[in-house]
Amino acid sequence: MHDSTSTHVPLWSWIIPLLGGVIAALALAHLLPAGSVLIRLTSAALLAGAVFAAVHHAEVLAERVGEPFGAILLAICVTIIEVAVIVSIMLSGAEGNEEVARDTVFSALMIVLNGVIGLCLVVGGRRHHEQSFQLNAASAALAVLGTLATLSLVLPNFVIAGQPQQFARIQLAIIGLVSLVLYGVFLYVQTVRHRDYFMDHTGAIDDGKALPAEHERPKGNMPVTGGLLVLALVAVVLLAKLLSHPLDSAVDAVGLPQAVVGVVIAGVVLLPEGIASIKAALLNRLQNSVNLVLGSALASIGMTVPVVAAISVTLGQNITLGLRPENLVMLVLTLFVSTITLGTGRTTVLQGAVHLSIFVVFLLLSAVP
Repeated sequence: MHDSTSTHVPLWSWIIPLLGGVIAALALAHLLPAGSVLIRLTSAALLAGAVFAAVHHAEVLAERVGEPFGAILLAICVTIIEVAVIVSIMLSGAEGNEEVARDTVFSALMIVLNGVIGLCLVVGGRRHHEQSFQLNAASAALAVLGTLATLSLVLPNFVIAGQPQQFARIQLAIIGLVSLVLYGVFLYVQTVRHRDYFMDHTGAIDDGKALPAEHERPKGNMPVTGGLLVLALVAVVLLAKLLSHPLDSAVDAVGLPQAVVGVVIAGVVLLPEGIASIKAALLNRLQNSVNLVLGSALASIGMTVPVVAAISVTLGQNITLGLRPENLVMLVLTLFVSTITLGTGRTTVLQGAVHLSIFVVFLLLSAVP
């Protein structure tokens, strides 16, 4: 690439997904020993690399299209990966496959609303003391998020038409449709009707100095990047299918609850986006961090639940969405604290410490219910 509008594509960002996709395809076709320890360890490493590659290419595209479309693109890519892993485990017949969607979605909420936002506020507050963002954006996102979380994860515990903690088929179908429509309305508001609510008006500032323009909007070849993004997503889907049963077996072998599978899935999928959010907070772009965090949480429920619901209804497979009592308490606490933290438009290190404390307790309860 010779002109100034392009950037070099890192070799790892296409070699790892390509290699991962080939190995997964050969193993699934029984041309490689899928049960081999070496193949499993290699596939796990390639899966992590493919996730990072997918999010890297999504970030390049996101920087080109700007906010808030960039945050939406990242959230959708992460959700595609999340859905792929969930569906792979659901269809694998592994123990606890009825609960993996609930555990993953709940873990994603806890990770982004407590772990990621907590770290953003701590590292950003430590460098910039006090940071600000648009209150309208956070209020709109939290209203939709609270509604979707309650309908999908709380309501199943109180309906009587289905099995315990489960919706009846008709309930599941309608709740999934309502969730998808509500998420669609939010995207319309975010990108068309009130796009200015989600724009970063503070500028990127590091130690009181504006960053050079070339650091604010990296350039890249969009068709090439888009193709590599598709390649990375395909590799993730194939590797997730290959590793779905080994992951479940490994968690069971060490004596941990099956809910840890959901934590692992959400953690791996959200790690690259979490890093992007923390980097934005360090550059005093807290609005970008808030867009990424709340966008990921909304996409996780607004897209994952409808897709899983559709698969469940189509295949006649039951899924458990209702939270256990201790997790229900953690969800209510998280939404309550998030409303207070993001309800003023300004944050400090203290709010970050509160969210991180809740995150630590979530990890504790995941391992020791």
